[in-house]
Amino acid sequence: MKKNDLKKVALVGTGFVGMSFAYALLNSGECDQLVLIDVNKAKAKGEAMDLNHGLPFAKRNMLIYDGEYSDCADADVVVIAAGVNQKPGEDRISLLNRNLSVFKSIIEPIVDSGFDGIFLVATNPVDIMTKITKELSGFDSSKVIGSGTTLDTARLRYLLGSYFSIDPRNVHAYVIGEHGDSEIVPWSQAYVTTKSIFDIIDKSKGRFNREDLDKISRDVTGAAQEIIKAKSATYYGIGMALVRIVRAIFGDEKSALTVSVMQNGAYGIKGVYSGLPAIIGRSGVEDLIILDLTEEEKQKFIKSCNFLKQTAEEIGF
Repeated sequence: MKKNDLKKVALVGTGFVGMSFAYALLNSGECDQLVLIDVNKAKAKGEAMDLNHGLPFAKRNMLIYDGEYSDCADADVVVIAAGVNQKPGEDRISLLNRNLSVFKSIIEPIVDSGFDGIFLVATNPVDIMTKITKELSGFDSSKVIGSGTTLDTARLRYLLGSYFSIDPRNVHAYVIGEHGDSEIVPWSQAYVTTKSIFDIIDKSKGRFNREDLDKISRDVTGAAQEIIKAKSATYYGIGMALVRIVRAIFGDEKSALTVSVMQNGAYGIKGVYSGLPAIIGRSGVEDLIILDLTEEEKQKFIKSCNFLKQTAEEIGF
């Protein structure tokens, strides 16, 4: 981290996700400086101009400008939202290899700039792209974080809040594993305020039932595809999720967020990035929260992580 008190974020990639993050960041006032970097320099310049014109309405002043990878030198956080879209009929490995080429062109010049802050990756498939960032950068895993299942967890809490008619901020439940089809909801760890969801259901006299939880879980996993079908992409939710992670870093909050982190041996898993509650502070990932999973939940989580491991190995990571 740099020694002055100015909080600086560098954003690489000014597409829908990147700019949703930038707009949410401007409205939240979480940093002092924001530099936009994109291979399309004209777009980055235009986006910076557009954001700057909103400064008179913002909570605080910010220095917002378009720049180069050299501008990452004194950044606290580099958010990567760059990548290629999947072509019709393209398989997962082909997409990964194309995004790998993109990341090779990004990570090296960022590291060469002297950047020594925290990488925050949003590009999908986020768990594997986060591992790629860690390997290409040579950074300690505590300083390379993926957005992971933060958005999935938010979707889960929103749906549970609606189901139980309670503020979703009072729902404590997580989505873990891959940010994708193999992700899981460990219902044994789900609570509304201090009450177990299972206990609430069992005492509800039929008002709630466990079968509905299966539907909620499917709705969480399928939410992205439903949104993509309706409007071609998802970006607002992940933009706000990224701001939440940045806030935890700058505020040294020690907040528990379900980011994509390197597994350190819990559940017998090592060397895999996947979603798990982690303590996030100024130095990045400060600790992992090991959930007391049931045996069935544990096996599902291991299966999800093994899928990520196998996929990463197929492209040499």
